[in-house]
Amino acid sequence: MTPTAVIDLGRQAVEVALMISAPLLLAAMVTGLLISIFQAATQINEMTLSFVPKVVVMFVTLVVAGPWLLTKLTDFMRRLFESIPGMIG
Repeated sequence: MTPTAVIDLGRQAVEVALMISAPLLLAAMVTGLLISIFQAATQINEMTLSFVPKVVVMFVTLVVAGPWLLTKLTDFMRRLFESIPGMIG
């Protein structure tokens, strides 16, 4: 296995990890921003007020985007397992 192949495989793994984590992180970030604006406007400083909506939004995002995320991950794993004979030989 050449160093170029290892770097390419690592790059693909990082790309897939970013694609899989992006929807959940973006949903949490947008929710946190909206809750922060609400807290600043009403001067409510309750920590659980920001935690519970983030968890709910991330769960809903996971349910909605779950099939797409699973497809991306299984496609990557399938390509990885199919390329094993080429990497060894």
